[in-house]
Amino acid sequence: MSRTALILGVSGQDGSLLAERLSAEGTVVHGTSRDAAGNPFANLARLGIRERVTVHTCVPENVSDVRRLLERVQPDEVYNLSAQSSVGRSFAAPRETIDSILGATVGILDAIRDVAAPIRFCNAGSGDAFGDTGPDGADETTPLRPHSPYAIAKAAAQRTVETYRETFGLFAVTAILFSHESPLRSERFVTRKIVRGAARIAAGEISGPLRLGNLDVTRDWGWAADYVDAMRLMVRAEAPADLVVATGRAATLRDFAAAAFGAFGLDWEAHVVSVDALKRPSDIAFSVGRPDRARATLGWTAETRMPELVRRLAMATGTGARAER
Repeated sequence: MSRTALILGVSGQDGSLLAERLSAEGTVVHGTSRDAAGNPFANLARLGIRERVTVHTCVPENVSDVRRLLERVQPDEVYNLSAQSSVGRSFAAPRETIDSILGATVGILDAIRDVAAPIRFCNAGSGDAFGDTGPDGADETTPLRPHSPYAIAKAAAQRTVETYRETFGLFAVTAILFSHESPLRSERFVTRKIVRGAARIAAGEISGPLRLGNLDVTRDWGWAADYVDAMRLMVRAEAPADLVVATGRAATLRDFAAAAFGAFGLDWEAHVVSVDALKRPSDIAFSVGRPDRARATLGWTAETRMPELVRRLAMATGTGARAER
């Protein structure tokens, strides 16, 4: 029998890639947007799967909205990939960010309780909830020390999922996702800004320099398609558990910039400058994950490392080709 999945926030990078993965295996996929009529679902169209996803309008913070949708769709699996996803923007709009993350998580969990169906739920968490992990990285036992409105909301949502799982017996898990990229990522993210800037400089469209913030920040960058596979495996595991989803490898923003400009045959140092105005308040030095438990319990490993990730982004950006997945 085929499964039915509901993806809240299907139009974003992760939602679109997850929809592609699920539909390819034969799962019936439904997805939501806060305004399905006005959303062009460009990422679904870019992946060639727009007609394979049934879309609905839904406000995840609204329990009644979500409950009606669950009763109509009757999903086996629900994935929450909605909400404001930019750390930088969360400082400008903290209330909006916290409501869209924590409010949505509570709304979905309460709706699942109300319908009393055997639904399995996966919530998209964030490695930012750990704050500065240090060079050794964080795993599932590391204390949460968030340092941005975005991270505060993700930490609270993670604890909320854990509480509903333990108190109400729901199959509910948080995928604690460290940084992950693809050509579907919005250009407001620094990784896309770097690759796009390198491509435009190489093409002679701009002369530069490319202005960035702190080049010494260290991150654990993975390939988004690998990470949605981890979420799918978590929902179908024998027992529910929150898991770190990461590569376990660290790289600085300087390393990322060097790889991006190198992909276009350029010396990054000739085209990049660091400016104080672009440094985030409370920016963390290290955000690195330790995915040992995901490897042991799911057999999941991040297949794509940062240099290959940058090469794929450069190919898609430089040629305008259809996104690699």
